[in-house]
Amino acid sequence: MNLSLPAPLRSWVEQQVALRGYDSPAEFVRDVLRREQIAAAKARVDQRPLESIESGPARRMDRKAWDRIRFEGAALARQFRVAWV
Repeated sequence: MNLSLPAPLRSWVEQQVALRGYDSPAEFVRDVLRREQIAAAKARVDQRPLESIESGPARRMDRKAWDRIRFEGAALARQFRVAWV
């Protein structure tokens, strides 16, 4: 991927590279994007309790529900690990 930036933004990125000790502008941009991915993931996690509250009355959890939650959690964990490789 090749990214073009306007001069003021390019200058700001170069300043951040120098101030924060990055080796290159590319390294800085990768770090910013990784932090954005983490923030987006946290926002999704924070949204889940609200969705749960708004979904209606609580239901009793049975073994099948817990197994589904474990399965979905394991799948998300695998997906998250792959995304960072």
